[in-house]
Amino acid sequence: MTITYLLFAFALLAVAWFMRSAMRGHREAMQQRGCLLDEAYGLLSESGISMAADEFPIVTGRIGDGRRVRLELIADTMVTRRLPQLWLKVTLFEGVLRDCPSLGALARPTGSEYYSLVHSFAEWMRPPEMDMSLLMRGDGRATAEQAAIAGRHFQRLFADQRVKEAVITAKATRLVYQASQGERAAHIFLRQARFSLETVPAATITQAIVLAAGLSTIYSEADRSPVLQVA
Repeated sequence: MTITYLLFAFALLAVAWFMRSAMRGHREAMQQRGCLLDEAYGLLSESGISMAADEFPIVTGRIGDGRRVRLELIADTMVTRRLPQLWLKVTLFEGVLRDCPSLGALARPTGSEYYSLVHSFAEWMRPPEMDMSLLMRGDGRATAEQAAIAGRHFQRLFADQRVKEAVITAKATRLVYQASQGERAAHIFLRQARFSLETVPAATITQAIVLAAGLSTIYSEADRSPVLQVA
């Protein structure tokens, strides 16, 4: 009987130790998440930060031409046959409402992209010829010329394999860009999404913003350069 009690006590201690270790690991992971967009501060003016419900940071600010930008992170673990992805979502807001159709493209669609705006558009559009699958949809207002312009731009844009989604609307432009890929061991053995980076590099953030700014001007008559610089 004494041995039974000892084994029971040992089991309780082991469970308590594992729970405490798991809680400590979770706290550390949440603290690390909060620092992932620290490099964005030096790239934007009037920058500010808040936290999403999943403890990923949300950074807002302005680029060199005064437009407001919002940076968010998405941990995508929906497709089990590949490694988890950490997406950087860039939303570039226009100062005034533009007279242009809403349309976008999504690379390598699976149907599980819960964060996608392209899936919400009603009209299916013919995507440009690419070496990968590309879903292109819009709100039905694009002329043949506008669709052709967008298609040509998407062809160049998605040549960068890190681009996942690109959308242009009257109010804003959105780009979803790969920030990191999950650790293979953590995904295979623990089924966890762990990303081996302390912060998203400034070069990655800069590239995503520049690509979003370039997309935002495809229907503009004015020839303005979307160079990223602190205002």
